[in-house]
Amino acid sequence: MKKTTTKIISIILVLCMVFPVMASAMSGYEVTRVSVTINGDTATARGFCWYTDEKAGTDLQVAPVGVDLTKVEIIKGVSYPSMSKYVHKAEAENLTPNTKYQYRVGDSETGIWSKIGYFTTSSTTDDKADFIVFADVQASSEENFQQAAKVLQSAVDTMPNYDFAVGLGDFVNDCTNEEWDSYFRNFEFMNMNTTLVPVAGNHEGNLQWFKFNNMFNIGEAENSAVITGCYYSFDWGDAHFAVLNSNDMYPMSASQINWLKNDMNASNAQWKIVLMHRALYSAGKNINKPDTIIMRNLLLPVIDELGIDVVFAGHDHMYMRTEPVKGEKVQTAQTITEVWNGESTTFALNPDGTTHILPSTSGTKRYGVNEDAIPPIHENSALARDTKDGGVFATVSLDSGHFVYKAYMVDDETGEKTLIDSYAIKKTERETVSEDYKELPTGILSTSGQHVVTFVRELLSMVLSYFKLLFSLIF
Repeated sequence: MKKTTTKIISIILVLCMVFPVMASAMSGYEVTRVSVTINGDTATARGFCWYTDEKAGTDLQVAPVGVDLTKVEIIKGVSYPSMSKYVHKAEAENLTPNTKYQYRVGDSETGIWSKIGYFTTSSTTDDKADFIVFADVQASSEENFQQAAKVLQSAVDTMPNYDFAVGLGDFVNDCTNEEWDSYFRNFEFMNMNTTLVPVAGNHEGNLQWFKFNNMFNIGEAENSAVITGCYYSFDWGDAHFAVLNSNDMYPMSASQINWLKNDMNASNAQWKIVLMHRALYSAGKNINKPDTIIMRNLLLPVIDELGIDVVFAGHDHMYMRTEPVKGEKVQTAQTITEVWNGESTTFALNPDGTTHILPSTSGTKRYGVNEDAIPPIHENSALARDTKDGGVFATVSLDSGHFVYKAYMVDDETGEKTLIDSYAIKKTERETVSEDYKELPTGILSTSGQHVVTFVRELLSMVLSYFKLLFSLIF
């Protein structure tokens, strides 16, 4: 009798030990597509998103590195069906600034968890920011996702202590489950180990309703229509970033334009940077299209008005950087050469204008230079070139009034990294917040009249631009 009891107890103990493993195996699902994104104050909050094939719990554990992650309080999130799977979202708040955190997401009841990921909160005491910029992975095959991942691995190797990564849209090509699985599988080394700043591209925004916002957990701006993406802003160091949704057309909604004006006018940050997908300055194939012309006519005066320092964009898969421009004219700036981080660097000193940068594509789909790009694209260009031999990434360092930008191409065959462009700005002046500024309405209904007027005006302006272009080609 005693032997039988002992055997039963032993069997029960073994089952208790292996049950989590059995539950995981029997469940038929795993935690995939994990990302950490901007969602609130970058010093104290983050948004988390992940997927499962089956309905499951939505649990998040976050703790500073060095703390036993399995013993911290579980944060409950929300889950709902998406793309024949289940999307899960949760937010962490009240984090400590300038701290490296570890996290895992999953289901505490079944014991199915993701791998452990990491991110670092921003500091509230210094003005530094180091980040990686990439655009248009836009792959359809596993091979092409793997090739793009090699480019981004080179980026991480080049700037190993980067604070966050900016993806300028078109992460996938057809927005299928297979493509998103491949993207997250190949980019796990980045997406699970930093804060991602995603920008909505047309390949996950146009006619792909809600898919961008179902893929990332972003603290979008109030009244940001999330059907085709979203717009939002954040601070890191002494820089203020506005992330636009260029799928919000035709043209860009009055609600988003007014939000951008309110958002930038409320910031006294040293650096003001705009991130978007469709480029205002590009020598690629899309620059002469009606949607781009309408967007340029509408947005460029706003960019000038707000004193934006740099605009990063994607969409056209070639490389371009402008001189500082304002009123569509080059603004010549004085230069100064200093030793910065041990390297002799020439800075444009307090340029009166905006530098537009299109860092080509980190993927394999690449465009040539459009020699017939509408004026003044080539006239205002500092560099316009194709990148047919490799994918491209860029690094940016902001520190004490210095902006240092570098772009690299990674050779498809050899994996060799080559510096293809660099640019630096030094600012000794700072714009102050206007006390007289009155906030503009941003509601859909309250801006509807403004939007209709803008649409008619920009449509006529676009037609006029085409007549001018036709005239220049003929004569």
